[in-house]
Amino acid sequence: MSDSISDDVLQQLAALIRQRKIEADPNRSYVAQLNHKGLDKILAKITEETLETALAAKTYQIHATDQSSKHLVHELADLWFHVMVLIDHFDLDYQQVLQELHQRSHRSGLEEKRQRTERHPHTKQNTKQTHTDD
Repeated sequence: MSDSISDDVLQQLAALIRQRKIEADPNRSYVAQLNHKGLDKILAKITEETLETALAAKTYQIHATDQSSKHLVHELADLWFHVMVLIDHFDLDYQQVLQELHQRSHRSGLEEKRQRTERHPHTKQNTKQTHTDD
């Protein structure tokens, strides 16, 4: 698939998600329904799709068949779709995510992680609680 096709698909999907969020009846549109139910429902779907993607990936690792490959791609598409719904829910543009990925591609992943740790020193990942027996 060429970059222009993938750009077209993402643009079309983003436009469709935006249109359905704004114009569609939640009783007739899945995207409208997700947005109507709110952020918690969208996050729950992303969590569900993440788990299904992980299970499909493990299945593919154990049984690398055409069927398991297609199933993994299907689950990845579901996850990607729901992330696109989340992006639009906050009126962001998927191009912002692509720009972030582009910027990251020009530096080491380990360096990027170190810089992120320095910028956000109090995140769960960077803070370890110690317990004492006082």
